[in-house]
Amino acid sequence: MRLLRGEWGPTDNKGRYLHWDKLRHLTPPEGFTSEQWWGGLKQSRKSIQQTTPLKSKQQKPFHYCTPPTLQKELHWLDLHAAGTIQANNAITNPHSRTTYLVRSLIEEAINSSQLEGASTTRDVAKEMIRQGRNPSDKSEQMIINNYHAMQFIREVKDDQLTPSIVFELHRILTENTLDNPAMAGCLRTEDDEVAVVDNRDQQVLHTPPDASELQNRMEILCSFANSSDDSGFLHPVTRAIILHFMLAYDHPFVDGNGRTARALFYWSMAHQGYWLMEYISISAIIKKAPAKYSRAYLHTETDDNDLTYFIIHQVEVIHQAIADLHTYLDKKMQGIGAAEQLLKNNPRLNKMNFRQLSLLRHALKHPRFVYVVHEHQASHGIAYDTARRDLIGMADKLKLLTKTKQGKNYLFIAPSDLEERIKKR
Repeated sequence: MRLLRGEWGPTDNKGRYLHWDKLRHLTPPEGFTSEQWWGGLKQSRKSIQQTTPLKSKQQKPFHYCTPPTLQKELHWLDLHAAGTIQANNAITNPHSRTTYLVRSLIEEAINSSQLEGASTTRDVAKEMIRQGRNPSDKSEQMIINNYHAMQFIREVKDDQLTPSIVFELHRILTENTLDNPAMAGCLRTEDDEVAVVDNRDQQVLHTPPDASELQNRMEILCSFANSSDDSGFLHPVTRAIILHFMLAYDHPFVDGNGRTARALFYWSMAHQGYWLMEYISISAIIKKAPAKYSRAYLHTETDDNDLTYFIIHQVEVIHQAIADLHTYLDKKMQGIGAAEQLLKNNPRLNKMNFRQLSLLRHALKHPRFVYVVHEHQASHGIAYDTARRDLIGMADKLKLLTKTKQGKNYLFIAPSDLEERIKKR
């Protein structure tokens, strides 16, 4: 039978790497049953699969395939996330890149926390981070923790991953959010009953490995993350995605495993030179279709530890996140370009810096908006005095903002006639 001679590839004729749950509902090739078709695909996949040093709780190794469609996507990511080809000027320009880095840290902090149940809105969360105020509830605490964790990752991205770093990352992510605060940064114990449950019907989807195995599994995972135990080449993006999967699979903590897993993905990508990843939010994409995220985990676990399903899902997520970043940057730069056009014939105004132009663009769309120094500072990752000079210059010298005082602090208000003020000067 052709099927048994391995004449089929690992995907269907549309290039899709299908799980049995999907394939069994499709019409099989003429002359074959669905079961025979599935058997042929599995045989083909087995011939190209690569085994990892990571094992399931049944001590069976996890493995993956790299079909042509996945190879193409990985190549695209090499060009767009690690190299300089098509890099947007906004994030290569040293004057503006910090602004977008801060924005991405905030976005990932908010979206990753919301995936785990944080209910605070984006606007309120962004305001909290930029104002530097203390969180008022658990949801806000989760978000500020995630923000601090993303900053921590930037600090340790050049270091080798150790259990100590993972524990510190978890401690940061779960500070003041656990029922038992002592479990922040600590492995769960035999007394902790932990399982992944479907919130809709409370069905148990995954029971993680026994607590007694966690220390050893953590050490093996760190060794894998540092690429010190490979027998052959493993694509860096694939390594980062598998690290993401395995932390969530092991579920080593009583809570915060999903946030820690996604944070480790960012560490791995940054550690391996994929600098653009600092500017995107994978959680923003995952949040749009969380069922696909869960299904990618389940497909791996229910098909002989085949990580390919999760890898393909995450590569698609990364690709979309990068595309969304470029769309956002293009829109942002168009807005700044429109502001610059207004200033083109105003010699006194056309020397505004990038931060001031960005604020001006925002002010044109939000009359009566109130700006304060420390928010401007946090938004652009600059020193307090630099932020203060930006705003005072726009108010006192250029008369583009209205300056008023509230207690000891100055407030800077976008006037309703801002466009007219620009045109008159």
